[in-house]
Amino acid sequence: MKSNTDDEEFWTRSRLGAFDFGPEDEVKESRQAVNQISHMVELNNDDDMQKFSWSGDPVGSISWSVRETELSSQSTEKGVADTPSIIKSNSGYSLTSLFKGKAKGGLPEKNFLSFSDALDDSPVRLHTAEIRNPKFEYKDFTSDWSPEESSRRLQQGKAVPLEKFRSLRDKLSLLDSAISTNDGNVITAVLIHLKRTLSREVLFRELASRPTALRHFIQYLNETGEQKVLLQLLGALGRTEEAALLQYKEHLSITDDNKRRDFLKSCLRLLFSAEDSAHVEDHFTLLERQLMIQATDRQAECGGKLPKRASVLNMPLITTLAYCCFNHYSKPEGNFSSPLNIRQTFKITEKQYFMTALAARAEMKAWPDVDALFTSRKWLGLTRKKPPLSFQRVVDILQKNSAPTQVLQDYVAMVEDAELRISLAQKHNCHDIVINMYRDQKDRLQMIRYRGKVGRGSAEERKIDELLNNMQIRWKN
Repeated sequence: MKSNTDDEEFWTRSRLGAFDFGPEDEVKESRQAVNQISHMVELNNDDDMQKFSWSGDPVGSISWSVRETELSSQSTEKGVADTPSIIKSNSGYSLTSLFKGKAKGGLPEKNFLSFSDALDDSPVRLHTAEIRNPKFEYKDFTSDWSPEESSRRLQQGKAVPLEKFRSLRDKLSLLDSAISTNDGNVITAVLIHLKRTLSREVLFRELASRPTALRHFIQYLNETGEQKVLLQLLGALGRTEEAALLQYKEHLSITDDNKRRDFLKSCLRLLFSAEDSAHVEDHFTLLERQLMIQATDRQAECGGKLPKRASVLNMPLITTLAYCCFNHYSKPEGNFSSPLNIRQTFKITEKQYFMTALAARAEMKAWPDVDALFTSRKWLGLTRKKPPLSFQRVVDILQKNSAPTQVLQDYVAMVEDAELRISLAQKHNCHDIVINMYRDQKDRLQMIRYRGKVGRGSAEERKIDELLNNMQIRWKN
């Protein structure tokens, strides 16, 4: 191995001149100046010496702490301190060691090290501010958590890399631990991960034995609108009726009425329960009937035979019946728009039909049609029949539709309870009923009081005076 002296002779004898900082005298003066600085640093090796950082701030001051904190936070990812500061000379190197090389023989000159040696020597460390988190916080940046710890962190709102659970066993353990938290958000988060990483067949099979997770998964699919997946899930679980109802609900999103009718017709083949199947069939039949009525009425409106009416499409059954009672009441029972045909086709109860027809015809002021509702034709002629609701309710319906007093009197008189009858008669100004009841009760005082409630000079006042002056009536008071 060649010595330094041989190297210098080699470079001196070479054809090319070696790099030189300058005249040899200037190099010697520079080395002497550096040695003086080193000597001054060694002499001031006491703990009371005030140190300054490269920025010029005193080491230990507030500004130095703030600056070092910022620099430390910026260099956390690199793991290397960016701003060294001047330290004590006995720490292994000083300011001069950054400029001086080794002495002859490969040994360090005095106690100073070269810059590369200073970095390679493990006991030597830069004197910089270092801010570290407690060791227990380092675990937040790792993914080495058990299923229970992962569920607990999810419950606390912390980020958890669920991708580490790769095997089916680990994923099911994670799901079970999420269920044990009784937290819907945690369960849903795990289910979303399982939906993304497991096949549907495996996922559906495992959810079948976990009712809580199954309910959350069904709710999640409903809210996200993933109806296709939900139908597959219900089919795999054997819940065909729920799957049929779910598919039936799709008609709500169909805007074209003809396409909606065709869709409802296709739903008749689904596996509904007996009650739901009847409902779907009635829905299809009603929509088909409404389309027929609407088409006929629109043609009549265009021809000027009927005034323009509101659309009957997609209306409830009772609303459709009321529409027919308004516009097609006189149609024969065999006509598809006849109220009697609607009643027979959809098996509407007598009470529902009676109240709907009564309100419709009363609003149309068709009083003969109203009266016909209370009569029936028999072999011996027309007879008055008892309505399916009380006469008090009938009077209220007629009064709301501004029925005349003469019409009201006919139905107030049919109220069986005497006190209720006289109360309704007074409320609706049916004077003849009140006067006749006081006459039958032979209550002269009530007759006199009621005389003050009728119009002066009216027919009712004259009738009361005749009764009061009738000597054949034996009044009880």
